[in-house]
Amino acid sequence: MKIALIGYGKMGRTVERFALQRGHEITSKIDKDNTEDIYSDAFRYSDAAIEFSCPEAAFANVSASLKLGVPVVCGTTGWREKLDEAKLLCAESGTGFIHSSNFSLGVNIFFYINRRLAESMKNHRNYVPSIRELHHIHKKDAPSGTAITLADDIAGILGLSGWALDACRPDVLRIAATREGEAPGTHEVAYESETDSIVIRHEARSRDGFALGAVVAAEFIAGKRGVFDMGDVLGLGS
Repeated sequence: MKIALIGYGKMGRTVERFALQRGHEITSKIDKDNTEDIYSDAFRYSDAAIEFSCPEAAFANVSASLKLGVPVVCGTTGWREKLDEAKLLCAESGTGFIHSSNFSLGVNIFFYINRRLAESMKNHRNYVPSIRELHHIHKKDAPSGTAITLADDIAGILGLSGWALDACRPDVLRIAATREGEAPGTHEVAYESETDSIVIRHEARSRDGFALGAVVAAEFIAGKRGVFDMGDVLGLGS
């Protein structure tokens, strides 16, 4: 299939490597110095676009792709306030759209386990949930989009008021975010009681898992219409 890349930094280059390994053609490489190329014929006739840019540019990139009729897979986080608008535009344009806070196949299985664990803890309120995440110093948003997805799922299932960085209220889920070195990403969900702890953890070893998952998502969405998520891609259900 023909894939256009929006954002050609470290992630974009890693996505390109996996796309080529899986036999796909890269039609466009859109970055901050050639943003007008998103309106080129090479982009327009792509089967799907994969977007890893920055929070400030993501909505404009996704909107342009959808309006051009090119299904788009977006892994940029930090623009949640515009997501509903992007989903509406997807419906209006009759195109396909997948946004995920993390495209790693392992992380999306982790999301599924997190939801199942939260369901199991609904009747055990003596356990206090919290989230810890660690990322490299170059990551611009904190907490990470992945941590927010985990937190939203837990808060929704347990009926908490929400989440906050370093929260200390019993009705608010605490997230601790650390930025150091070149760590690609670690997420840990813990339930603590006076007698024991339950902990689930995902640790990324490189960006490769994120890139592979994005390519798999692009393979899934080519030719489809509507808004999907990685649960759809992996057949995990809700």
